[in-house]
Amino acid sequence: MPCVWASIRIQSETREFPLIDTLIPQFDKALRAVFAAAPTRRPMPGQDLPEAEMSDDEKRHVAALMRVNHCGEICAQALYQGQALISRDPAVRRELEEAAWEETEHLNWTERRIAELGGRKSLLNPLWYAGSVAIGVLAGKCGDAWSLGFLAETERQVEGHLEGHMASLPAQDRKSWEVLEQMKADEKRHAETANHYGARELPSPVKLAMRLSSKLMTRLSYVA
Repeated sequence: MPCVWASIRIQSETREFPLIDTLIPQFDKALRAVFAAAPTRRPMPGQDLPEAEMSDDEKRHVAALMRVNHCGEICAQALYQGQALISRDPAVRRELEEAAWEETEHLNWTERRIAELGGRKSLLNPLWYAGSVAIGVLAGKCGDAWSLGFLAETERQVEGHLEGHMASLPAQDRKSWEVLEQMKADEKRHAETANHYGARELPSPVKLAMRLSSKLMTRLSYVA
């Protein structure tokens, strides 16, 4: 038995298991994104503002909106992970990883805001993550230009989605507004970066399919 373990160790050290070497850290990323508390370098926007007076119904509504946004960030993490796994261009891969880090910060902020409002995260997060990784890998296999086009379109749709949520917030809830405003600015920059690196415009049917799937996720996440 010691000889067997020694053989496995030697094989691993000589890179005979590149697939395992790749999958283990990716699986770790997935577990951390779905189940662990997300880290952040930047302070949470609006964290020093006083909590607004809101009715129980208003708090439930805002917590549900933040749950939807948290799910969106779970999906973004998975999309970027899938795309970075397949990307052929080191510069594009670095940009995907940097964008993924900022989405991790968004996870932190939305998760904290949900807790402040007495809400909970979506029970469907593992499902959203798995599906989004698969979509990211598929997009990545189409080539970096199409992958970046998918990224840019995703961020444009998220930006519009965030604007709708900001309009739906109770007027007095500045804490949530500040979080969504910073997230919107980050998403806009991600789309601009994707275009800078050569994103291709997606066909209209693909954009429509993305909008429809986003609506389904939003409706389910709002209640579950």
